[in-house]
Amino acid sequence: MNDVVAALLSLVPPLLVGGIFWLVMRAIVKVDSKERDTYSKIEAEERAKLSKK
Repeated sequence: MNDVVAALLSLVPPLLVGGIFWLVMRAIVKVDSKERDTYSKIEAEERAKLSKK
């Protein structure tokens, strides 16, 4: 029984590190997609300004 508990407890640190890594990567991907959307809107506005002149 002690071996089973020790084996399960040994899995906790890698799972926590993996979870933190997943959260960080998800945040980076979300920020990147929002930045791309904002950049596209700004670029479209600038092109509209140039075409009016």
